[in-house]
Amino acid sequence: MVLERKGLVTMKGGPLTLLGPKLSAGDAAPDFRVVDAAFQPVTLSDFKGQPVLISAVPSLDTTVCSLQTKRFNEEAAKLAGVTVLTISQDLPFALGRFCGAEGIDRVKTVSDHVDAAFGTAYGVLIKGMRLLSRSVWVIGRDGRIAYVQLVPELTQHPDYAKALEAARKAAG
Repeated sequence: MVLERKGLVTMKGGPLTLLGPKLSAGDAAPDFRVVDAAFQPVTLSDFKGQPVLISAVPSLDTTVCSLQTKRFNEEAAKLAGVTVLTISQDLPFALGRFCGAEGIDRVKTVSDHVDAAFGTAYGVLIKGMRLLSRSVWVIGRDGRIAYVQLVPELTQHPDYAKALEAARKAAG
């Protein structure tokens, strides 16, 4: 049975239910399997020993998600040694279209659409919507969560400064 966590995030003020565990800084980062735009598998373990910044968004077809991905794409150039992933439930075809249209070339965009493995392992899958709750995760070289921000209102931006500082520290 999947754990349900209610009211941690809202969308336009309305409470949502997240599926999966509550993870915190210091916890071991669960492995997951997502796919890239060519439906090729990508796992967290593919980046073992490297710091990883994960930007989880509901859909690249929305304004805030698009801007969040563009911002992390710009910042990725300044994060030497850090892999930056954007994960959404968008279909892999949409990822390729979005990246091509927006010039996203530093962030790896991946889809959790096939298995919802990331969303359920990280506790950010929104019940009834099959979207990911907006969140940012930094995984250290040791495979532990170094930073997490679960954005409380789905329509708001994450704290970019804190996430980027955590990624720089993880790259240390």
